[in-house]
Amino acid sequence: MPTIPSISSAAGGPPVSPVKLAHLVFRTPRYEAMVKWYATVLGARTMYSDAMLSFLTYDEEHHRVAFVNLPQLADLDPGAAGVDHVAFTYGCLGDLLATYERLKNDGIVPTWCINHGPTTSMYYSDPDGTRVELQIDNFATNEALEAWFRSGAFSLNPIGVEFDPDALLSMYRDGIPVEELVRQGATGAHARTLTSAH
Repeated sequence: MPTIPSISSAAGGPPVSPVKLAHLVFRTPRYEAMVKWYATVLGARTMYSDAMLSFLTYDEEHHRVAFVNLPQLADLDPGAAGVDHVAFTYGCLGDLLATYERLKNDGIVPTWCINHGPTTSMYYSDPDGTRVELQIDNFATNEALEAWFRSGAFSLNPIGVEFDPDALLSMYRDGIPVEELVRQGATGAHARTLTSAH
């Protein structure tokens, strides 16, 4: 009979944390629109789909997002407690900007673009009104991010600085270093430089 591994939390050790966040499941009255939107936005493929359930993934996980078709559901009250948004991280600024451009060509545009400090983020609204954040990490290491938090910069501005995604895309194509582009206010600073140069 196999030996049961020791349970550290039961033995007074630290609690065992999950190894990953596996998936999100949405109950929706807009089933087909939601499945199509998330497949488009995430570049996801369908693992399973029928009239009631759909499972989508974009990586090795069997499903990252799933949808339950419930046409009778009422819309969520925006004033009620609940999840504010879900976020997906891209590997680099080029990937985030390529996704922005692809989605814009499909008529899907962000409702809010902001450099929070730790992340450069573009927020979208899905067909049910849930906010979806597409982001990159602005710091190469956790140590650099922790140093930035300790500097007090986040306390001074915990929301961030809005940016124009088309300006950011143009600057990226112009070869402005990514380290400069992910600094808060980069597009505004670049715009001022261009203005003063003319």
